[in-house]
Amino acid sequence: MAIRYDLWLDPDNIARHRAVEADLMRYFMERFADYPHIRLFGADPYDYDAPFNRLYDVLMARAGEYCEREWRYAPSPEQLNRAFFLAVSRSNKFVRDPDDGDPHRSDS
Repeated sequence: MAIRYDLWLDPDNIARHRAVEADLMRYFMERFADYPHIRLFGADPYDYDAPFNRLYDVLMARAGEYCEREWRYAPSPEQLNRAFFLAVSRSNKFVRDPDDGDPHRSDS
């Protein structure tokens, strides 16, 4: 198995990695704007047919292709995942179901 992720091949190029990660987050935020409000998973976060989970899979694949095309950069799965969830946390497009299984959430 060949190592192909730029982060692994050139770990000291921190400025480039951060620039790609920031662009990935921007990329995800722009993609979220294409959708009406998106419901985060409810009581069953493992419902792979839930809209959020389908969106995640599609956007991960497209973001990887985007980086390779625009940056000539192969992002690691961890970089993609982190940028995606940072974008989710900063986006106003996501709504949570009342029964989302979060015991620390206050509905008041």
